[in-house]
Amino acid sequence: MGTRSGIEWTETTWNPVSGCSKVSPGCAHCYAERMAKRLQAMGMRKYSRGFDVTVHADTLDEPLRWRQPRLVFVNSMSDLFHSSVPATFVEEVFTIMNEASQHTFQVLTKRPDRVTMLDDRLRWTPNIWLGVSIESEPWLKRLGPLSATGARTKFLSLEPLLGRLPGLDLTGIDWVIAGGESGPGARPMQVEWVRSIRDTCVRNGVPFFFKQWGGVFKKRTGRVLDGRTWDQMPAVAVGTRDAVAYRAAALRSSARAPARMPSMP
Repeated sequence: MGTRSGIEWTETTWNPVSGCSKVSPGCAHCYAERMAKRLQAMGMRKYSRGFDVTVHADTLDEPLRWRQPRLVFVNSMSDLFHSSVPATFVEEVFTIMNEASQHTFQVLTKRPDRVTMLDDRLRWTPNIWLGVSIESEPWLKRLGPLSATGARTKFLSLEPLLGRLPGLDLTGIDWVIAGGESGPGARPMQVEWVRSIRDTCVRNGVPFFFKQWGGVFKKRTGRVLDGRTWDQMPAVAVGTRDAVAYRAAALRSSARAPARMPSMP
């Protein structure tokens, strides 16, 4: 079944695929890998193969059973466009997303080149958003393949943010998420990096969502930037159970961080 999520920018996670492999520095301290191994140790059948890429056909129809519209993060425990996921299975996932038009699906990948390879085989209904992860300047190259896809709503997840992103081009981008790394071994994020991204979004009229400062103890550092939280969403999210108001209310009730810059552990 889908899991109500603590991830600040979504409502529910849906994992028809689990497992992944590292492709860039942002993967070094992968939370999904830690979680998968923990669930394997607990004897959860779905994670019996640990973090090896595994498709779960038995979970495909879950979104069709959810009555209320939701924001759904697809594969929080994997990457739908990993090379080990059969193209036919990717198509099956898209068929479900096409049918479950009451939901908005947020697909995030570090492998946009494979998306472009499969693009002609996929039906990009308006309820399917596509995002790419970019953690530092060398990975700005993921922007090009994202722009070439047929996704109607395109977004960026700049998390874990590991460096400056000079020349960030937001042409055709509908939403930007930024955040620091959290958990064991978390690498620090500089305030100036985040401000630069925020300012670029403001200049270009692109909604900006600041997820977290991160650190080993992320609850201590919070998600306040320059005295306020930034929880903007794309305008197209309004059709999803009034998602903008829903998320804003949830964030107001959970964000209790002081209005100051955190000291990073």
